[in-house]
Amino acid sequence: MNLSLSEIQQELKQVSNRKLQGYRIAVLRNITVESIIPYLQYYAFKSGFEANVSVGNYDNILQDCHGGLGADNKPVLTSETDCILIFLKLEDFSWSLARDFLSLRTEKRESEIEGFLDYVERTLQAIRKQCSAVVLWHGLETPIYKSLGILEDQLPDSQTCTLKRLEVQMKEIFSRFTNVFYVDLADCITQIGINSFYDNRFWYLSAAPYSLDALNVIAKNDFKYINALNGNNKKCLVLDCDNTLWGGIIGEDGIDGIKLSKHGPGGGFYDFQQELVNLHHRGVALALCSKNNEEDVWEVFDMHPEMLLMREHIAAYEINWEDKAGNIKKISEFLNLGLDSFVFIDDSPFETDMVREILPQVEVILVDPKQSFDYRQIIGSTGYFDSLLYSDTDRQRTKLYQAESGRRKLQKRSDCIDEFLEKLEMEVTVKFADEKSIQRVAQLTQRTNQFNLTTKRYSEADIKKFIDNDTYDVLYLSLKDKYGDAGIVGAVILQFSGNTAGIDTFLLSCRVIGRGIENAFLSCVIEAARLRKVEIVQGEYLPTSKNQQVSGFYSRCGFDKKLRLDIMDNSVDAPSYFRGVIFD
Repeated sequence: MNLSLSEIQQELKQVSNRKLQGYRIAVLRNITVESIIPYLQYYAFKSGFEANVSVGNYDNILQDCHGGLGADNKPVLTSETDCILIFLKLEDFSWSLARDFLSLRTEKRESEIEGFLDYVERTLQAIRKQCSAVVLWHGLETPIYKSLGILEDQLPDSQTCTLKRLEVQMKEIFSRFTNVFYVDLADCITQIGINSFYDNRFWYLSAAPYSLDALNVIAKNDFKYINALNGNNKKCLVLDCDNTLWGGIIGEDGIDGIKLSKHGPGGGFYDFQQELVNLHHRGVALALCSKNNEEDVWEVFDMHPEMLLMREHIAAYEINWEDKAGNIKKISEFLNLGLDSFVFIDDSPFETDMVREILPQVEVILVDPKQSFDYRQIIGSTGYFDSLLYSDTDRQRTKLYQAESGRRKLQKRSDCIDEFLEKLEMEVTVKFADEKSIQRVAQLTQRTNQFNLTTKRYSEADIKKFIDNDTYDVLYLSLKDKYGDAGIVGAVILQFSGNTAGIDTFLLSCRVIGRGIENAFLSCVIEAARLRKVEIVQGEYLPTSKNQQVSGFYSRCGFDKKLRLDIMDNSVDAPSYFRGVIFD
């Protein structure tokens, strides 16, 4: 549920003394949107940031991009700006396109479109001369009152079709710039309804078209992008079973008595399961945490005719009578995921309160089985699992987690860790990144937190620029073992200057931490540096709340106190238990 402005302001007062990572947001606009500031600050706080918001001058977007000063007499944009929100309402740029469309002849219409697109491109060019901040451009709004009424949707050159074409052309321009994203305001309108989204009184009085509820939803939606780009999206959804996956209690009602059907009283649970299957295919790990007899739960999975979730969709489970906080910790350890990557959903206030109290890192959702028809919307609207990249690895992610079960069993049978790792028969391959690997490398920079020395986030466009730049090398690591192919699980970005190779990025997926793969990777990174005839490899460690375990990585590998390694006299060896370490 969205909080009111007064509730948000009260929460912000209570946390004003918290020390959080700063996040600089610039708002450029040709309308009045200053009231969005407290909402941005609130959702920043919820994401672990302290938002510093500067608002550009009214209807001064392009000038502000060229170094214009804000109300505080300081530049609106600086090289330190993290995110730019752009509100360019079409009415105030081209009244004809937005409100007087039928008066336009074809030539004039195309001229208006060309002028708008030229303005968009010049704005982005100016921004990129100032900074590399993420740009969230709030898109075109479909007219509430169609110029041709019911005929509007029947004609290919109507205003609605023209604006859709303009939207496509805008996105094409965005694709030529790094970290520029189109935010569809139609998604925000859908969440609260068009009558609640606009406030015509203030539009006429002060060019402020959006209601406070609308600004709340827009800010919340914007932080879905910001969280995805900063690796704050969640990776695992932990599910209760009774009254969450189905209506009723399997141990009491039996398989024929629970509510689960495509239509009728069990329809909400059925649709919720469909959303869970969708999340599975997007790469979200699904786990079960249920106080139940295990055989009863699996009977529903195996025998109920309308069960959409299958065993194959479940990455981990703890089905027993122990406390759920402890069981979630076990699931976290099994999947090798930090608790801050978890979302827990249950219908019991007792269970949700316990998990919230004992595991504050876990996001908790309490659902009401009397309102099961809302389950799908509740999980779909959170944005917890939103991502700006989607790869083949995501489609296979649950299988990768399930393969971990075999590794754990092997580890239990091994007398020591080295014996276990040798029995895994690991093969590592390190290659220079290419077009086929760009997407996965970018995704790793956005998702990886624990074994990530610098936690720098990059888009696909960023990675491509590094690859195309002679002063950079981008390498990736893929892994195979006796249980399967883990795919690309590591990435390194090297920047060369003089006789030094600086490690801009060094990361490994959390799924492979603890196997010595980091040493094997570093040995190949050093070989890549030697190919460039440099003498020094310079490490970098930027501490965060999530990567403390790698704080001593470079020192353990022989780097000096300044995180420098002279590769003329030193090297890093891959552990002997690897079946193969290939640098191709």
